[in-house]
Amino acid sequence: MNATAQWRGADLARQIVVLSAVSFMLIAAVIGAGAFGNTAVEDQQGGALSTSGSYLAPAGPAFSIWSIIYLGLIVYAIWQALPRQRTNPRQRALGWLIALTMTLNGLWLVAARFGTLFLTVVVIVLLLAALGWTFRVAVATREPRGGVVDSVLIDGVTGLHLGWVTLATVANTAAWLTTVVPTEWENAADAIGIAVLIVVALIGLAIAWRSSWRVAPALALAWGLSWLAVERFGGEPQSTPIGVTAIIVAVVVLLPPAIVSVLRLVRPSVD
Repeated sequence: MNATAQWRGADLARQIVVLSAVSFMLIAAVIGAGAFGNTAVEDQQGGALSTSGSYLAPAGPAFSIWSIIYLGLIVYAIWQALPRQRTNPRQRALGWLIALTMTLNGLWLVAARFGTLFLTVVVIVLLLAALGWTFRVAVATREPRGGVVDSVLIDGVTGLHLGWVTLATVANTAAWLTTVVPTEWENAADAIGIAVLIVVALIGLAIAWRSSWRVAPALALAWGLSWLAVERFGGEPQSTPIGVTAIIVAVVVLLPPAIVSVLRLVRPSVD
């Protein structure tokens, strides 16, 4: 999909903003990882954001998915800055939105470092909303045989980002609620956790359905749910019911889009 329209000042501005947004996000990520001797994210906010911060926090290895998401966003930022992408209609529709998601991503890390736990919830909800809108536009603007690079760097990376942040929003919100609700609520933690995971299943299936069964969001969501189960089985706080439910939800969320993806490989369609 190579546009022949003459480029406008807004096109160059968009490319620069995307590069600036990814730079801001990476700087925030490096600081958030504790690379300069500051406190890492999991140790901030009194440890509320650690794997033991709530019954819905995934195990540490789950967060390695950020490496894939960040790498994808870096490559996207470089690719979209090429002259031939400047007037691409799809870049015009998505560049600003993807820049917004990267900016909010970085702002969450800033909020975790300098703000309050409630502020991190506000920012991650905004990020989730931005990712949902961005992925919706990505699906709507996807052209038949648009190319592998286009598919991976826009649909794939945005889908992974959306799927992971969906679960991260749940974990972040649970961490905040854990610090503000009465301690007696822990007696009902299993029931509450299971109810929340059922809602996550419905959200995951809704994302898959609305995106014509794209598999990327489901892959990220199932990844996070699997590690959530691992943490509940072997970490603290322990909860076998929540762990079992997380595994079931991971299968429920991933299976339909995975089947559709396999069928599309066997019987290719124009989409």
